[in-house]
Formats: sequence, structure tokens, C-alpha cells
Amino acid sequence: MPDEPNAVVAVTSSPKPPLQRLATRRRALLARLRADRLDRGMSTAEYAVGTIAACAFAALLYKVVSSPEVQEMLSSLVDQALNTNG
Repeated sequence: MPDEPNAVVAVTSSPKPPLQRLATRRRALLARLRADRLDRGMSTAEYAVGTIAACAFAALLYKVVSSPEVQEMLSSLVDQALNTNG
């Protein structure tokens, strides 16, 4: 039989054995878990923004607490709490 130049050859793969299918699924699951783990938590830029925000809040809190009005109020509150005589 002469070979035809336009002949189409169908190549089929045989079904994978169960252990090979299981190994393929396992590799896919592990790859997905690794990718999920990389997305957890904050990145370096997020840490930097969070740190700057925390420092700004601390500076604001320090300004409020160190003001004379708040110091007087806190001092009065502590005096009242420690004064049990009336």
C-alpha cells in the first residue's frame, strides 16, 4: 500500500494508570497549596505602610497624652483612685 501524503494519523494516549493519576493530582494540589502560602500575610510594602501608620498613631497619642489638660485630668483621676479617705 502506498503512503498517502495527506493521510491523517491519530495518536491516542492510553489511559494513565491509577498511581500516575494520583501522583499528578498530588503535584497539582501541592503546587496550589504553595501558591496559597505565598499569598498569605503582608508583603514588605504592606509592613512599611503599617509601620508608618502605627508610628503616626503613636505620635498623635503622645501629643494628646502629654498635653497639660490631659495630664491634669489623668493626675486627678489617679489621685481620686488612690484617695480612699474621701
